[in-house]
Formats: sequence, C-alpha cells, structure tokens
Amino acid sequence: MSVNPKFQNKEIKKGLYIIPTPIGNLGDITYRAIEILKKSDFILCEDTRISRKLMEKFEVKSKLLPNHKFNEKKNLSLIMNHLRNDKIISLISDAGTPGISDPGAILVRECVEEKINIFPLPGASAVSAAVSISGFSERYFFYGFFPSKLKDIKNDLKFLTQLDSSIVFFISPKKINKAIPFIKNNFSERDILICREMTKFYEEYLRYTVDDLKLFNENLKGELTIVISEKKKIKKDSLLLSESDKSNIRKMIKKLSIKEIVNLISQNNSIPKKKIYDFCLKIKNEV
Repeated sequence: MSVNPKFQNKEIKKGLYIIPTPIGNLGDITYRAIEILKKSDFILCEDTRISRKLMEKFEVKSKLLPNHKFNEKKNLSLIMNHLRNDKIISLISDAGTPGISDPGAILVRECVEEKINIFPLPGASAVSAAVSISGFSERYFFYGFFPSKLKDIKNDLKFLTQLDSSIVFFISPKKINKAIPFIKNNFSERDILICREMTKFYEEYLRYTVDDLKLFNENLKGELTIVISEKKKIKKDSLLLSESDKSNIRKMIKKLSIKEIVNLISQNNSIPKKKIYDFCLKIKNEV
C-alpha cells in the first residue's frame, strides 16, 4: 500500500503516540497512523509476531519492541530515556486502542508526570463500534473485562446495576457461559447485544433480552464485546396486572403450567415476569 506523499513529507512532533490498530479488518487503519508508524524510532507492541504482520502489510520498517503486561514496568526506564532524548515512539496493542484494557496506562502516566508530549490518534475501538450499533443509550459506562473473582462480581455488578446508562464489557468466549447467570441475576428486564469477531468475515451480532439469554452450546470464537442497555422506562401503571389479565390467568391455571401462563401474559405487556409468576402461584394455592 502506498501512502499519499503529502502525509510522508510532513514533519511530526517528538513524543509518544498512542496509535489504534485494526480490531479485525486491516483496512481500518488510518493513513496518519501508517505515516507516524513509519517515522517512529521505536514501536512498542504487545506481541511482535502479531504486529509484524501489520507492519509488513503496510511496509513499516521501524523497530518493534515488546511491551506487554509482564514487562511494561521493567521497560519504563529505557522508554522514558528514549523520550527524553527526543525520540518518536509509537505505542500500539494487538488490536484496538492502547491503554483501554491493554498495556499503556503506566507509560502514559509517567509521560504526564514528566511533561512529555503525548499524542492520541483516533481509530479502531471495539467499545465505540459496539455502542454505535446497540440502539441503546449513547451514554455508556465502559467497565473493561468482565470481573472474574466472585467478590468483584458481587461488588461491581451491584454498583453497575444502579447506573442508568449502557454498560460495556469485554469477555473471553471461554468465560461467557460462566458470566451469563450473573448477567441474568443483575440486569433483568434489560436488553443485551453480544458482538463477536467484529469487522472480520464471520462477524456476528446477537441481540437478546437479558431474561431470555441462554447458555451457548457451541464454543464461540474471538473476543466478545457485550453491551447491556440502560434501564427501561416503565410506567408504574403498566407494572400492574389488569383485571382482564387476572381473569385470563384464573381460566388458564388448571390447564397450563405457570411457566406457560407467564410467557403468554408477558408477551402483550411490560409486567415483570416475577409479578405474573407470583400471582399465578397465589391463584394456584387458592384452587
């Protein structure tokens, strides 16, 4: 790929550049990102094997330095020395924007402390991509990777359920089935979007109501980005069973199971299923 000469001839300032890389489709990288990568003295990356494929695709010859969660603290002194000596350093991750659930925050904080120039580039982000097609509130809270420790799950989800905004998580496909029961228990009556393999050939977008979400039988592939909707605004009077609904339940209670009745009644209104279930149970006990 040849970059427009007007980009190649432009001087760039010294400092640290935060450069988003494609989350799947390599065509999503920007001309400016390629220009700065080519002019960088060093490119900090998570996995040199993954980043080298991107560099070869766009003919970037700059030196790659591994910078991941296991060595970023150890690397800090060397990188800061390069920046103090007016080197141009780019920070990338395997995919998406560095520092967003990826290495980079430690280096950025050190640069802020030492007043070294930091330049962010706009670009690929699984978070904004998922929110943009969710159909949910544009106000969102990005949590990062779904909590794995039981203590964090209980404490953090309790806090998150109070937010009246969309909520975004990253989650490994191997952990999605373990997370689903917690999602159902904490975000009942909301909607959920599960994004898989975004921007790739087999990209898939799965939409459910949280209450209808079930465990996956097949093994999903590719990191998942999930968006949970804001709290649904429900009028108070719509939370009550009408006399007509109560009458229908009384007629059905001897013929159908409570589960069947709940599903039938809930199809035509916004009454929480638990309210319908409780009323069915009450009537059944009276029979």
